[in-house]
Amino acid sequence: MQSIPPLLLALLAGLFTFGMTAVGAVVILLHRNPSQRVLDVMLGFSAGVMLAASYWSLLAPAVEIARKTSSLPWLPPALGFAAGGVGLWALDKVMPHAHLIMPSSALKAEGVRTPWSRSTLFVLAITLHHIPEGLALGVAAGAVATGAPGTSVGAAIALALGLGIQNLPEGLAVSSLLRREGQSRSRSVTLGAMTGSVEPIAAVAGAAAIALSTTMLPYGLAFAAGAMIFVVIEELIPECQRCGHADSAVLAAILGFTLMTVLDIALG
Repeated sequence: MQSIPPLLLALLAGLFTFGMTAVGAVVILLHRNPSQRVLDVMLGFSAGVMLAASYWSLLAPAVEIARKTSSLPWLPPALGFAAGGVGLWALDKVMPHAHLIMPSSALKAEGVRTPWSRSTLFVLAITLHHIPEGLALGVAAGAVATGAPGTSVGAAIALALGLGIQNLPEGLAVSSLLRREGQSRSRSVTLGAMTGSVEPIAAVAGAAAIALSTTMLPYGLAFAAGAMIFVVIEELIPECQRCGHADSAVLAAILGFTLMTVLDIALG
């Protein structure tokens, strides 16, 4: 698989995680809306997977590469991580979106002011969430192509599997919340699935950036990690603990972290 061009590998990984989001969204056609506790557990699980992926698949390889290629091995991981977090924070301030897991009375649109509906703002929020996941897939694919230390096809596959698995419940959560907002089942499924469509685009962009400059690899890996951690801290953790199901969400997060750890070690 190392002979596969990095852009193609990134595209395939992004399409896989996009497809898993779509599969999760379709589940709303088969079952009634999940309870708030189930939604919170899903978000906790997603947070755990993303935390583990940020370290095992992104930060750890960035540190190992920097130790072998940089005279200041702490600089690429630290600078890349900070840039990823700040970059997504800036995008969060500009891109209009809303977090509909909040009670309606507490809902506050974020980003630039817009007359768009609540459902549209929520879809944009989840789309924003998927951008760093796609970047992570692309940078990981680019890292495999360079043969950089600490990277492997197995590790890239583990990352895609982990993010794909956590996209299943996330797709269901999105379509369920859109259904609660009064959207039809078909529209809820379509919009829920399409939130993941940005992943293959971001994945190809991430792989292309690494292909242009391999010296940016540790920065790129750490950048993707910083962006993912921002999503976890700013969105997933607060949302999954907002409705009184903190213990269940925390246990789900531990399960998600453990699963991603097993995948990375077993495949990487």
